[in-house]
Amino acid sequence: MNLGIAGIVFGVVFISELPDKSMFAALMLGTRYRAVYVWLGAASAFLVHVCIAVTIGQAFNLLPHRIVDLLVALLFLMGALLLLVGKHGFEEEPKADEVKAIAGNTHSFWKIYAASFGLIFLSEWGDITQIATANYTARYHEPLSVGIGAVLALWSVTTIAILMGSKLIKIIPAKTLQRVTAVILLLFAAVSAYGAIR
Repeated sequence: MNLGIAGIVFGVVFISELPDKSMFAALMLGTRYRAVYVWLGAASAFLVHVCIAVTIGQAFNLLPHRIVDLLVALLFLMGALLLLVGKHGFEEEPKADEVKAIAGNTHSFWKIYAASFGLIFLSEWGDITQIATANYTARYHEPLSVGIGAVLALWSVTTIAILMGSKLIKIIPAKTLQRVTAVILLLFAAVSAYGAIR
């Protein structure tokens, strides 16, 4: 376990997940249903996604080192461009009616847990945090450190979203968070490209 790598991954994933659509989904579910049920469902979905991303990152390591560095640099660059020019999620805040339809009218643990898990699980496929987690696993060859850093970041964002998400987004604009994350990803793309060329 490398705490430095876990810290780097935590920071990047935390910042990039703040303006994400899954944060808004957790925020809306948390305001309508029992917060701990929503958190457990969302946290479980994030854990599954991190395991998938780490496994993909480990598969990258079967390739020659130079190809892995080039692939990681390309994916970081694509992630940065997506953040700078594309839609990342905060534009697509789920509507209250959609969230209500997913969770239904009952407040049972399993129904709310399943709704939270399903909503987060489906919305995170191909997300920038999933791509970044796979990239960091390939780059650092530390799947446990990367996985723990990513999971803790995603769980922290979910906690913040449920407890005070709407206030946070008013304090720190989502677009600013996107740009900060894009710059960090560009730096990692440059480092990976340099490693491949060197």
